[in-house]
Amino acid sequence: MKVNMHEAKSQLSRLAELAWRGEEIVICKAGKPWLHLVPYRGGMEERTLGGLEGQIRMSEDFDEEDEELIEAIENSKIFPDED
Repeated sequence: MKVNMHEAKSQLSRLAELAWRGEEIVICKAGKPWLHLVPYRGGMEERTLGGLEGQIRMSEDFDEEDEELIEAIENSKIFPDED
């Protein structure tokens, strides 16, 4: 969403809420993009490996190839014929 500077000043709370919900907010000055309003997310915490150790299990055949799936993917059309 693009808004002019005057609108941004008078509706900052609403625009901030939209930005938190994922809306892209661009504030324009004299019709040209000037600022990009984004929510503050803070720094990321350092992650520790192994936090779910022993809680996740994979089936024995996890790494086996599924020929039916491979054939379906390799022989599929990206853009199927239009009717």
